[in-house]
Amino acid sequence: MRPELEIIVDWIKPNANVLDLGCGDGELLHYLSEKRNVWGIGVEIDHDNVVKCIQKGVNVIESDINAGLANYFSKNIFDCVVMTQTLQAMRRPDRLLDEMLEIGSVGIITFPNMGHWHCRWQLAKGKMPVTHALPSAWYETDNIHLCTIKDFEALCASKNIHIHRRALLDWSLNESTFARLFPNLFTETAMYLVSRNESNV
Repeated sequence: MRPELEIIVDWIKPNANVLDLGCGDGELLHYLSEKRNVWGIGVEIDHDNVVKCIQKGVNVIESDINAGLANYFSKNIFDCVVMTQTLQAMRRPDRLLDEMLEIGSVGIITFPNMGHWHCRWQLAKGKMPVTHALPSAWYETDNIHLCTIKDFEALCASKNIHIHRRALLDWSLNESTFARLFPNLFTETAMYLVSRNESNV
């Protein structure tokens, strides 16, 4: 698995019920089912990925997350709702964050940090950034709401969302000393475990 997915696995309790938004080919849910006895379901818009999920035995709904989650799921039905590298591609990531924490006790979110020095350097040269975490050119990217670590944490604070854990990964998807000391400057991929209630974790 991708290194950031291994961290997510460590953050999810065994035997949990998990919803994976933008689940891709089902890699994470398949692993959680095999190794942590997790029951999970994914939501994915790409038909080819939906087929791959089914081939892996992963429960999946083919749908656009932008359409909302309330039509599919009741409140507090999941122990954990996961969204990896998808938040920045949503039309209203703030509303989606609210929905995640309505249907799940905790949420795990990962996103590319637009505040990373490499992004800043490319912008200073007058170009839209292309990095390990943001590999697509501006004209072909799905990303429409890029943010920085400070932006995300400010959003959480404004919504009284509690941040329980975070992992700050560099370009090699490892937690580095530089990222810990200067998170907004040296973190390329940010990971958060959040909830509405301080005692949920």
